[in-house]
Amino acid sequence: MSDPVVAARGVTLTRGDRAVLDGLSFEVPADARLLVRGESGAGKSSLFEVLGLLATPDGGRVEVHGEDAARLPERERAALRRDHFGFVFQDFRLIDDLSAYENARVPQEHAGETDEAWLDTLFERLGIEPLADRRPPTLSGGERQRVAIARALANRPSVILADEPTGQLDPSTTDDVLATLASVHEEFTRALVVVSHDPRIAGRFDDVHVLSDGRIRPE
Repeated sequence: MSDPVVAARGVTLTRGDRAVLDGLSFEVPADARLLVRGESGAGKSSLFEVLGLLATPDGGRVEVHGEDAARLPERERAALRRDHFGFVFQDFRLIDDLSAYENARVPQEHAGETDEAWLDTLFERLGIEPLADRRPPTLSGGERQRVAIARALANRPSVILADEPTGQLDPSTTDDVLATLASVHEEFTRALVVVSHDPRIAGRFDDVHVLSDGRIRPE
């Protein structure tokens, strides 16, 4: 197994009066294709946010390529998010006033380095070339999620973090999106971490972990 691209070491996080993450330790190897599952309210989204440097834990370390990043100044954390993480969300989080292609290009614009050849490759490989000029409200849920996956890959991240990426999709489209994520993992050799409450999707992953009572364990 390869070295971790991101790791939580003894992480604690409290929401209100509840410890949603309680001394949690978890590693994501560079070649990972793994699922973190748990019941609603188990802390999956909190783990997603902590691993992706979107939230600061109360205690413990979050390492990105071995560097403790959890308490860096926000500007440095933002640079690490931009350079090392691609995010896929349940609600897509696309900008309605931009075309599909413009949405996918947003991370590159934030980085100040536009690579349209790479975006063209992504749209071709994800089968969304015909959608490039269309805006999100005109797309199906599956099409919007494919555009979101292209956006997640725009800056060639080390790891893709997906929070309930099939939560708004019907079963057929769910299968299609999961197959797309699997092909992204295989073709572009990016670590893939999906958090979900749905145990039916476990067969799509090499490793499955269960989050419960603030701790995580292999299934």
